[in-house]
Amino acid sequence: MAYLKFNKEELVNLEYSLKREIIATNRTGAYANTTMVCCNTRKYHCLLAVPIEEMNWRRHALLSSLDETIIQHGKPFNLGIHCYGDVFEPRGHKYIVDYENDPIPTITYNIGDISLQKSILMVQNENRVLIKYTLLAADSDVVMQLKPLLSFRSIHALTHCNTTADTHYIDIENGKAFKLYEPLPVLNLQTSKKCEYVACPDWYYGVTYPEEYRRGFDCTEDLFAPGFFEMTLKKGESVIFSASTEQCNPSAFKRKFASELAAIGTLDDFDSTLRHAASRLFLQRSRLEISSGFSWLEVGSLRDTAVCAAGLTLHNNGNVKDFLKVLDDIIDKWKDDLLLSTRKVEAPLSIALLVQEYIEYTGDEKGAWKKYGKLIKAILKSYIAGRPEVHMAENGMLWASMNHVPLSWMDAYTFGEPVTERAGFQVETNAIWYNDLMFAAEMERKFAKSDKDCRQFESIATLVESNFYNLFWVEERRHLADYVDNAGQNKATRPNQLWAVCLPYSPLPTEAQALVFKAVKNELLTTRGIRTLSPKNPLYKGVYDGNQHERDLAYHNGSTRPWLLKHYTHAGFKLYGGAFLREAESVIKGFGEDMAVHGIGAMAEIYDGNPPHNPHGAINSASATGAILTIEYLINKYKGEQKQ
Repeated sequence: MAYLKFNKEELVNLEYSLKREIIATNRTGAYANTTMVCCNTRKYHCLLAVPIEEMNWRRHALLSSLDETIIQHGKPFNLGIHCYGDVFEPRGHKYIVDYENDPIPTITYNIGDISLQKSILMVQNENRVLIKYTLLAADSDVVMQLKPLLSFRSIHALTHCNTTADTHYIDIENGKAFKLYEPLPVLNLQTSKKCEYVACPDWYYGVTYPEEYRRGFDCTEDLFAPGFFEMTLKKGESVIFSASTEQCNPSAFKRKFASELAAIGTLDDFDSTLRHAASRLFLQRSRLEISSGFSWLEVGSLRDTAVCAAGLTLHNNGNVKDFLKVLDDIIDKWKDDLLLSTRKVEAPLSIALLVQEYIEYTGDEKGAWKKYGKLIKAILKSYIAGRPEVHMAENGMLWASMNHVPLSWMDAYTFGEPVTERAGFQVETNAIWYNDLMFAAEMERKFAKSDKDCRQFESIATLVESNFYNLFWVEERRHLADYVDNAGQNKATRPNQLWAVCLPYSPLPTEAQALVFKAVKNELLTTRGIRTLSPKNPLYKGVYDGNQHERDLAYHNGSTRPWLLKHYTHAGFKLYGGAFLREAESVIKGFGEDMAVHGIGAMAEIYDGNPPHNPHGAINSASATGAILTIEYLINKYKGEQKQ
C-alpha cells in the first residue's frame, strides 16, 4: 500500500481536499502545483510553470489546468473543477475515489462502470509535465476530451481577457503549439496517440483563488481555453498528455514516462518521501542552487542556503560533491554581499558555519581551510573594518543597524515598516561572530605560516567572551536578551539565543548555556518546531492567518519554524550527549503525520504557534526539509556511537 493515501470521503470533502496540495518539481525550476483534486486555489497553482532565463529566471505559469471530459453512450462527465466565488463548477471531484502518492500524484475517478486513473509527473531537466491517463475499467470504449486552460503570466500576477493575446496555434505532431505573448516561450501540447483537435477559443471568466482571497490579495482571473483534444480509449489503454516548452516525439512519451517513474523509485515511508522532497529542491542552471521553497520562495538565497545546504546534501545522502558545488556557487553569486555590504547581516558569517559542517562530516580541516580560509578571513576583516550595515564596537561586539531595515532573519515588514527591526547588538549575530573568530584563529594556528591573523582574531574573541554574558544575560528571565540597543536589553524570549549554545564555540559558560536551553524548551518548543516568540509576551500571535498585515505580525511573533529544531538539537546533543537521544527523536516524530497535510509528501515552511500547530507558508520548504534530515543524521550518529 502507498505511504500517502486518501479515501473517497476525504477527497470529496472540499474543506479537507482543497487544503492539501500536490507539488511536482524538477531541476530546471519548473513545477506543477495544485490541490489534490486539481482545483487551483492559489495564483501560484498551475500544471506547468517554467523559469525564463531572459527574465532573470522568474517563473511563469503557462498551463493553468487541464479539464477532462469522459463521454460514454453520448453522455458527458466533466472531471474538472474550478472556483467561481462561492461556487465550484463543474464539481468533477465528486467522481474521485482514490488518491495516492507512490511515487507521483495519482488520482482515480469512477463514473458508473468507468474507472479512469490520472498520474502527474515532472520530467527531470526539462520544462515539461507528463499526465498519464489509463482507462482501468469500462463496459465499452469511451471518448475523452482534454481542454487546456492557458494563463501565460508571472506566477505572482493574474491575467484577464484581452485583445493582445495571440490566440492562434501552430500544428505540431499529435498536438498544437501556443504562444499568447512575447517574450514568453512556446507551449507545446501533444498526446501520445493521434487525436482530433477541435478549436473553440473562449475565455473562462472570473476564476477565483480562495487562498488569495483569504490572504487579502487580488484573487480572480480569466483563463484562455483554445479548444480541446478528443480521442477514443479502450479498456486497459493509456494515453499520455505532454506540455512542454520544446516539441517532443509522441512515440517516446510512454517510454519516457516509465523511465522517469522508475528513476524516482518507491516512496513507501516517511524517510524515502522526505529524501525525495529534498532532491526536488535543487536547481541546475548556470549554478547549482537551492530553492528556498515551492512554489514562490527565492532561489539561491544566501541565508536560506546556509541553513539547509548540509542537511540536503551531506546529511541526506552524503553528497559531498553537491555540497561543495552549492557552496562555491553561492559564494560566487553573493561575493559583494559577503565582502562589501548586505541586508542579511549574519549571512556572510554563515559561510564559516558551512565550512565547519563540511569539516565535521569529512574531517578534512586542512583542505577546507586551504580552499575557504582566505574568504572567511576577508569576511571577518570586513566586519572588523566596518561596513554600511554593521560595525565592531569597543567591546568587540557587532552593532548592526540600518534605518528601517530589519537586518536579521526576522525581516518581515508591514505597511512599509519592519515588524522586528532588532537594531543594535543582536544575540545570534554576535554568537556567530564569536564562533567564527575562534574557528578562524584555530585554523590559522594549525595551518598558517604567520600567526598575525590568529592573534588578531583571538584577541577580539577574548574581548567578546569577556563582555557577552554581561551584555546579554537577563537574570530575572534566566536567559539571554534578544538584542541590546541604546534603550538597553530587549528581554523578549526568542529562539535567537540558541546560537549561543548550538555552535562549536560558545561565549557562554556551560551553566548559562544549559539555562538558555531550558528557557527555549519551556517556552518556545512545540511539536512542530520552535516558536519565534514566547506565548507569555503580549506581542505573541499564536495563529498565522488573516490578511497580509495580520500574517506579517505573526510571522516572527509566535509562528514556529521547523528549521530552528536543527539548532535546538545541536544544542541538546552538545550539552547532554547521548542522553538527549530520546528527546531528539521526539522533536521530529510528528512531522510524519504532516506528509499528508498542506503539501503532500513535503515539509511546510512554518506552523501556528498555538496547538494544533496548523501548517502554513511554502509547501515544500528547503529549511524545514534540511533541518529534519540533519536531525535524523545526528540521531543516527549518536546511536552509532552508543553501540561502539
